[in-house]
Amino acid sequence: MKALIKAEWQTAILVCAKCSKRLDGGFGKKGNQSLAKALRRQLGIKRFRKASIGIVEVKCLGVCPRGAVTLVDAREPGNWRLVPAGAHVPALIDSLGLGAAQPPA
Repeated sequence: MKALIKAEWQTAILVCAKCSKRLDGGFGKKGNQSLAKALRRQLGIKRFRKASIGIVEVKCLGVCPRGAVTLVDAREPGNWRLVPAGAHVPALIDSLGLGAAQPPA
């Protein structure tokens, strides 16, 4: 078994899966995607380990906001974000400093 596995990540974004499930979508063009899926699609992330950014859905972060999803950027672990349903994903990407949003492939 390998002791280390290489990943190309520069940072990791943690998205609360419980918040996403409670919203039942709320993001993307039609408003039917989870926040993690909308971020992956907007950033053009395809392969998990080989991506430049890791977007990981975690069980529960314990905040449980109404009508929003909790998001943690690993570069700023002390500042958690509450992203309201229907938030503009490209604007969120810019505010996170993840670079210019690429159109979905």
